[in-house]
Amino acid sequence: MSCDQSNPALMPVTEALRALLAQAKPLVETEVLPISEALGRVLAEDQCSAVDVPPQDNSAMDGYALNSVALAELSDNSLSVSQRIPAGAAPAALEAGTAARIFTGSEIPLGADTVVMQENILVSEVDGQARIEILESPPVGNNIRRRGQDIRQGQVVMTAGTRLMASHLGVLASVGIAEIQVYKPLKVAVLATGDELIMPGNPLQAGQIYNSNLFTLKGLLQGLNCDVVISTMVEDTREGTIAALKQASEQADCIITSGGVSVGEEDHVKAAVESQGELKLWKLAIKPGKPMAFGYVNGKPLLGLPGNPSAVLVTFTILARPFLLQSMGADSSPPLTLSVEAGFSRPRAIGRQEYLRVDIQAGRAVLAHSQSSGVLSSAVSAKGYLVVPAQTIVNEGDQLAFIPFSEVGL
Repeated sequence: MSCDQSNPALMPVTEALRALLAQAKPLVETEVLPISEALGRVLAEDQCSAVDVPPQDNSAMDGYALNSVALAELSDNSLSVSQRIPAGAAPAALEAGTAARIFTGSEIPLGADTVVMQENILVSEVDGQARIEILESPPVGNNIRRRGQDIRQGQVVMTAGTRLMASHLGVLASVGIAEIQVYKPLKVAVLATGDELIMPGNPLQAGQIYNSNLFTLKGLLQGLNCDVVISTMVEDTREGTIAALKQASEQADCIITSGGVSVGEEDHVKAAVESQGELKLWKLAIKPGKPMAFGYVNGKPLLGLPGNPSAVLVTFTILARPFLLQSMGADSSPPLTLSVEAGFSRPRAIGRQEYLRVDIQAGRAVLAHSQSSGVLSSAVSAKGYLVVPAQTIVNEGDQLAFIPFSEVGL
């Protein structure tokens, strides 16, 4: 067996994540927003329902409401229709020995205990009076949605720390809540280092590449509803890096850099951070993304991501994202993982936990076209990460953990 020897200086991913979350200090500033403007924001306080949902027993079907006891006493399963109850109307009490025409969502009249769907009814008219014949006797309570079946009055429907998605907004609206208290957005500065980088729209010169990291990171942060207050490139000098970090620390709650955290002569972020604050974490047992760093600049947390585009993607989604979520006051629970069969073999184990970009075909994980940390396009054709623990050989058919991209904001 051919194996990379594990480097004892590299921090395991689980330990690094635990250390990061221990440093994440949730925001305390809040604001009140109408629920129509709260998508993606984080609840600052529990929400309780002031009403039952539904507020009264109502029909689950278009049909006829009746009393099953009265029906059982009849010889011909035939009833006259005494009223029509459209949705939104308050019904009268059901007349004895009759049925009420009722529609989906309409309130059940007092005295009725079941609804027969219209497909099980024959309708006729006798002397100008509508009558129905029930083709199939219903059980008591059939097709009735009970009051409070969904939510009970006084029930906590959502807890503080919930990041609000469309379904959350719908639930809040269903109990009559119009405004909520949420945490203010986290202000983030994004700094991309590398003199070889130029912005899209400019012609490439010899030795240059287009800067993708700024756009990847800004998009990921906007997906978290962060306020990106700075998004810029930084020149590859110690002085320029220090100046950029100082400005970022004055304007942002958190700083994210890409590149400059390795050990090359042109990598200035690590030294600049140490000169303006402290480095708490550096070099992880993760692939791609080994040079990731965490520290503080003038008291503001800094997440130093590697410069390679796919390493940026992996370290942000696996490590930076949970830190940011917890800093926003949100739940930072681990993403949902599925057990998926490997559709390939990897005979060589390495000493770092690997996050492979894979597609899912016929229920098996298939490697995207390239796993190079410098190749970003494979993330577009992939559906998620297949997680290969350190020192693990992969045989075709092995069951491994799969993290769908949708679970990490991609």
